[in-house]
Amino acid sequence: MQQDMAVDPKKARLSDQIDENLKKVYEDLLKEEVPDRFKQLLAQLKEKEQGK
Repeated sequence: MQQDMAVDPKKARLSDQIDENLKKVYEDLLKEEVPDRFKQLLAQLKEKEQGK
């Protein structure tokens, strides 16, 4: 039994919407600042590495 090679327009539209939403979320995350706690930890690691 062969599957239909045509793409279901409803599924294609849903997939496009999911892609767009994921891109928006990713772009928003890239714009967020690094939390202060992470900055502190990175600074501590940098100090430790320089001390070796």
